[in-house]
Amino acid sequence: MAKNWAIAIGINKYNYLQRLHYAQQDAERVQTFLEREAGFDYVLRMSEEAEDRSFHPTKGNIRRSLRRLAEKAKMGPGDNFWFFFSGHGIPEEGCDYLMPLDGDPDDIKESAIAISDITNILRGCGADNVVLILDACRQGGKKAGKGIGDQTTEMARQTGVISFFSCSPNQYSYEIPELKQGVFTQALLEGLSVQGRCATVERLNEYLTRRVPELIREHGKQHQQTPYTIAEPVSKSHLILLPKYATTADILSLKTDAFEAQTEGNLELAEQLWIRVLAASGGSDLQAIRAIQRIGIALHHPPIQAKPAHEVPSSAPVALERPQKSITPPPVIATPVKSGLKTFSFDGVTVDKKGKETERRKGEAEYFEEDLGDGVTLAMVYIPGGTFMMGSPEGEGDHDEKPQHRVTVPPFFMGKYPVTQAQWRQVAKLPKVKRDLKPDPAYFKGADRPVEQVSWYDTEEFTARLAQKAGKSYRLPSEAEWEYACRAGTATPFHFGETITTDLANYRGTDWEYEGKIYSGSYADAPKGIYREETTPVGYFKVANAFGLYDMHGNVWEWCLDDWHNNYQGAPEDGSAWVNNNDNDNQSRVVLRGGSWLINPAYCRSAFRDNYDILERGGNNDIIGFRVVCVAGRTFNP
Repeated sequence: MAKNWAIAIGINKYNYLQRLHYAQQDAERVQTFLEREAGFDYVLRMSEEAEDRSFHPTKGNIRRSLRRLAEKAKMGPGDNFWFFFSGHGIPEEGCDYLMPLDGDPDDIKESAIAISDITNILRGCGADNVVLILDACRQGGKKAGKGIGDQTTEMARQTGVISFFSCSPNQYSYEIPELKQGVFTQALLEGLSVQGRCATVERLNEYLTRRVPELIREHGKQHQQTPYTIAEPVSKSHLILLPKYATTADILSLKTDAFEAQTEGNLELAEQLWIRVLAASGGSDLQAIRAIQRIGIALHHPPIQAKPAHEVPSSAPVALERPQKSITPPPVIATPVKSGLKTFSFDGVTVDKKGKETERRKGEAEYFEEDLGDGVTLAMVYIPGGTFMMGSPEGEGDHDEKPQHRVTVPPFFMGKYPVTQAQWRQVAKLPKVKRDLKPDPAYFKGADRPVEQVSWYDTEEFTARLAQKAGKSYRLPSEAEWEYACRAGTATPFHFGETITTDLANYRGTDWEYEGKIYSGSYADAPKGIYREETTPVGYFKVANAFGLYDMHGNVWEWCLDDWHNNYQGAPEDGSAWVNNNDNDNQSRVVLRGGSWLINPAYCRSAFRDNYDILERGGNNDIIGFRVVCVAGRTFNP
């Protein structure tokens, strides 16, 4: 299990600086929280009221305590060391300093402690997760001008130290008498506790950015105080600070980072990230366990030169295959404040190239239900924002899936299933916006089957009516949103893994000859399957991807917002729909994703793209349906 150590320092009664009121109490509350709620193994608190004078926060005592703790800790990958300081901080000649109890503002270099020195000492403890929390720009310092932050920010970026700052460099960090607390520390403890449930750096950053100004307004103050966070490299933003509040999506983000590091050959970083996954899952994630074992073999047993089979002993170590690069880690993105959401549990599976199940896991996702009337609801699943590599890597996919490119997708909600015939009928009853809708257009009848034989313009009318009824921003997904949601952090052709079987999805599992070409009913080394020749009810296959979405591979193609382009040259990188069509011969064609019951497995891959005529209303499109998304703003209340 991971080690969790911390030091908390709070100074009120400075010898040579204006005294503070609640800094010591800040440190005391942080210590209490870390010990009782966060389950830290050891927390050292230093204050001027400590009975043991060696714990008084003088310069000598702080440096000595840090060195001894760093030497004693003997930490490693996945371990955490937090440093919390509440008191005065002062910049001097381009360097940032924390002022100890005996700090002299007239002799800063000699009497203060450079934050860079603190960071270097903490780095020596061996923990790969060092968290610096500085409530150290307190109002009332003798030196005017900018507060600390500039040099420490750059240092944090270079060293990978996660740093939380109570305010911007040109601001003060305020104490609130009514709270008997520094406003930043108040928000920090709220965010880390059950009130905020901020399991990750990313979510805590969002909470602090919103909550600190809110608390200041609540107490009638006119001050400006804007906290900020530095978490670089980007993977640090997904560090799980408090595992007990971690969601499936949080752990998925860590897995994404681990896959990326492993793909790029940075095995030591990948090992650290997988260890974090294992810690966050309580030691039960089989994928992490296997990855750590494989990386350990690769690190300690380098691949041998290939030899003819008869010359290689069966016990010889073999080179590990690297997964193809397909995912990059999500950055810190402001996720919406979600209220009124429910949670549901689901099963997920991973298969190998032969289609054999290698892992079965439980997942949990957040969602809301839209009441469509007559007992019919629409389940909308929360999809956390992130960054991924859209398209196929070299060696996989068609030319129109290239070039693989980085896309950042804001958070949104997506239909748990494709829109069903029951849901279509309810919305078709709503007041017309632009065009009439047939109440029962599908060829394969069934209330819980996906609706099909609907044009792109029909889906536009559907989402417009739904948005008007619900007062929310409903629409089709962009192509980038669709692929991001389908992949759900995976780096493989399917979210199930290296291949797919007809036990997991509805597609043509038999060979198919079309226009003289044979299309295989299997993918990779998986066996062929069955061909159902019709749609199946949504959720018929009782397994979802890591976001909690069903039927992303097969059953029906799904309309997207985007015009069709022959490749990704010039494609947007912000998750938006690409609607400025520059292909003169494709003016009326839009993107389809996901494959269908009619098509073979290669066409159901996460990255596969197809297109259809936007003007086509009827015809042989009993293979085309859709699912909707709902925009998630800064605040969202279903």
